[in-house]
Amino acid sequence: MCSLPVPREPLRRVAVTGGTHGNEMSGVCLAQHWLRAPGELQRPSFSAMPVLANPAATAACRRYMDRDLNRTFTNTFLTARAHPDDPYEVTRARELNQLLGPMASGRAFDFVLDLHNTTANMGTCLIVDTAHNVFAMHLYRHLQMLSPELPCRVILYQLPKEESGSLDSVAKNGIALELGPQPQGVLRADLFTRMRALVASALDFIQLFNQGTAFPAFEMEAYQVLRGVDFPRTEAGDLEGMVHPQLQDRDFEPLRPGAPVFQMFSGEDVLYEGESTVYPIFINEAGYYDKGIAFLQTEKLTFSVPALSMSAPAPTPGP
Repeated sequence: MCSLPVPREPLRRVAVTGGTHGNEMSGVCLAQHWLRAPGELQRPSFSAMPVLANPAATAACRRYMDRDLNRTFTNTFLTARAHPDDPYEVTRARELNQLLGPMASGRAFDFVLDLHNTTANMGTCLIVDTAHNVFAMHLYRHLQMLSPELPCRVILYQLPKEESGSLDSVAKNGIALELGPQPQGVLRADLFTRMRALVASALDFIQLFNQGTAFPAFEMEAYQVLRGVDFPRTEAGDLEGMVHPQLQDRDFEPLRPGAPVFQMFSGEDVLYEGESTVYPIFINEAGYYDKGIAFLQTEKLTFSVPALSMSAPAPTPGP
């Protein structure tokens, strides 16, 4: 895993993106609201820029038009010569890379917070590429300490030797905020309100960092993605089984060898045949059916996060 450098200067260029998937309505509606009234994204040392990431998919209330935008921010797509027949999301990824990046450049935004919903029973999650992202880990701790009664979990999503491909990867740093369960194309007031409050708290954390607050070291847990598991299928690729009732809605709970994971349409149970306990997430996620994923297997990690502080806070910019 590659280590992200700890910011040594205030974060001035911050963006909050919603609608990366056009039917994940909390982020869609918040981005649209903030584009009309951005005042609540302002802090003394910076003003976060709202972005509606996938306008076409949002208008159609679809996850995407041609391909998943949140898997399209790779060098292959971003550096290839543009063509009139390019998928919509490839063209949009290049536009967002110019707006928020360019990726891996000094001109890229300091931080991007990308907003998502899931149909799975995931609660509140932060999705980060690597455990070595010290700034993101301290942001997680800040959010968890504000609401200790509501678990906030960290998912380490990037696999070794794989590009992230996610929207927030175009910035110098960033995370995805994932809330569920919420059906696609549906807006739940409780999750909308929760996401709005979490964004406000995340921006407050950046403000605290910018003004020179020091954050102590701590211990934490996170869930490292290992692999995806597909549904049972026929030779033609059709489903012939479904997530077992004993697994459904049990995201982040331990799955031990011999436990049922699928129920065949014929009535038989399919058992987990792994040798070690794993922690399934995104169980029966609607947006993963086309990816051949019934759930993701993760392992639980415990690690130390070093203290975080900026070398010297800069003065707040004038009006």
